[in-house]
Amino acid sequence: MENTMKEIRTADSKVIEEEVFFHNLSSEQRRLYSVALSYMRNEADALEMVQEASCKAWMKRKKLKDQQAFAPWMIRITINCCMDELRRKKRMIPVDTVKEEAVEEMQSTDRIDLAQAMSRMKNKYRHVVMLKYYQDMTTAEIARVLKKPEGTIKTWLREGLKQLRNYV
Repeated sequence: MENTMKEIRTADSKVIEEEVFFHNLSSEQRRLYSVALSYMRNEADALEMVQEASCKAWMKRKKLKDQQAFAPWMIRITINCCMDELRRKKRMIPVDTVKEEAVEEMQSTDRIDLAQAMSRMKNKYRHVVMLKYYQDMTTAEIARVLKKPEGTIKTWLREGLKQLRNYV
């Protein structure tokens, strides 16, 4: 009887833990999609990255100690998934895409658009600029997501904006 009660309590706590996880995840879903879309620039790829990040988070949910850190933790996982996918795509460039990019480049010689300028930036600067201006996050929130001091985030933001001005 005593073992049965312990099993029931354990099962109940697991169900509650799962419900809390999925509630937190659903409340952050739009934000995660927005972050993924800003990196992937493609709706289907962004949805795939959110799904992949959700799966990874589910598998590693026991490692999250502080539930207050759920949002920054999920954003970080989403960014990492996006960066992994972009690196994978970079290695596999179809020949047709290369030809299309050459034609597109020839047509827009007057000015480099913002997306191209962002893609030329160093990753650390691009992360900070995207989170600040695409996601409207404060420097303190960005520091928490990237696990860096706030002063470093401010420096990266300044340098990122300087790079953008040079590229545009």
